[in-house]
Amino acid sequence: MTIDLRFPRGLYGITPEWDDTDQLIAAIEQAAAGGMTALQWRRKTIAADHRLAQARKVMQRCQELGVTAIINDDWRLAGMVDANGVHMGQDDGSVAKARQALGPGKLIGVSCYNDLDRAQGMLQADVDYIAFGSVYPSNIKPDAVRAPLDLFTQARALTQATAPQGPRAAVVAIGGITPDNLAPVVSAGADSAALISALFNAPDIQAAAQQCQTLFKD
Repeated sequence: MTIDLRFPRGLYGITPEWDDTDQLIAAIEQAAAGGMTALQWRRKTIAADHRLAQARKVMQRCQELGVTAIINDDWRLAGMVDANGVHMGQDDGSVAKARQALGPGKLIGVSCYNDLDRAQGMLQADVDYIAFGSVYPSNIKPDAVRAPLDLFTQARALTQATAPQGPRAAVVAIGGITPDNLAPVVSAGADSAALISALFNAPDIQAAAQQCQTLFKD
């Protein structure tokens, strides 16, 4: 079965807080070898003078690997480093402004937390994926709202209704997901799953990626 999506189906890696760019790129290469389809560069603690350089190197390597490359929060930076797109939370500015600046050829994903009404509004704003979470308890965001599994079933139906002729926006799951607890999330309707620690801190990054990606095969 072919699923016609605007954002790639499968494992969506999110970068850990590593300042060592060579270490980070080596880990991304291992994840890509295991089947990772997309990567979000998400750095909250990086020094300003290192930020642009690391983002640019990561985006370039992802594109060489055929991995969709997304910048977290900052659509201006996404444009500067020629990323494939940007991920925006509710406090990251206007989706319409980001779309106008980046153009129709770039991807925009948005955090929808556990809010299906927000997701519906974002779909009307022409986003490429809607992300929900935290699915499970998360060490990265311990106070995050929880997104129950049935929300992914509802969100999947919403994206299908919004684009009945396809391609439709993808439904992304995030928060506490590991290779061992991912299967119910995929079964519930998630098209993609975002992992940080369970991927990049795994003893074998390639194997962890492969275990995840196998669950998305139809």
